[in-house]
Amino acid sequence: MNTSGDRLKALLREVNLSASDFAKNRGVTPQHVNNWFKRGVPMGRLNEIAELLCVSSRWLHAGLGPKHPPANFLLDGPTARKALPFREESGKYLTGPACPPEKIDVEIPLHPSFTSTERIRVSLHTLETLTVNPDRAVGAYMVDNSMIDIIQQGATLAIDRGRTQIIDGEIYAVEHDGMLRIKYLYNRPGGGLRMRSHNANEHPDEHLTYEERFEQNFQVVGWVFWWSTLNNRRPPVPLDEHLLGWEGSKSDPEVGI
Repeated sequence: MNTSGDRLKALLREVNLSASDFAKNRGVTPQHVNNWFKRGVPMGRLNEIAELLCVSSRWLHAGLGPKHPPANFLLDGPTARKALPFREESGKYLTGPACPPEKIDVEIPLHPSFTSTERIRVSLHTLETLTVNPDRAVGAYMVDNSMIDIIQQGATLAIDRGRTQIIDGEIYAVEHDGMLRIKYLYNRPGGGLRMRSHNANEHPDEHLTYEERFEQNFQVVGWVFWWSTLNNRRPPVPLDEHLLGWEGSKSDPEVGI
């Protein structure tokens, strides 16, 4: 049973953060947070919020096991960072007895091929685990269906520009004649390469020789280390119309949150 609402409310009190500020930080409405207090944190956001508040997701969900993870890697070694707010506009820190004033989320810019000034938020835990330098990370969106079903069309992804050496079978972002593409890459003799799509039926393998890589302005941007997951198999039932208006904000459907 999801009984996380009371624990979430207590955690926010511990870090002196209001429901409104927490909602702004997470990109939801205060009504959503109030409903989480009553009904529990949605399962799809449990790990995210547990990590953010430096507690065990099992403890947050059901009160089981230790409250805090066994160790806080953010304090270990010379990589410990100075405190920064999650979002400049909130000016808030999420800190507590076992959650030091460290930056938990990092905002990275989109690749220059996207004209938007939007920034993508990535967990510092993810960056530390994969030894990705935040200054060398960029975000992007999957604009086609070439990698479906592993990366859905429209998904958000993050790229490590510090890893451009091709390891066969890994997923990379490449610039190809001015287009940003996401592909499996494989080395071929003589400096050539093969680009493979997960959706090979619609997007057959492409081969480039060493010379063609220069002729076609081909460049490896970096290794794709993270992507969001979208469920494109929406049930074939109509959305309740009353959920679209003011009444919907009160009933709080937890779709996509």
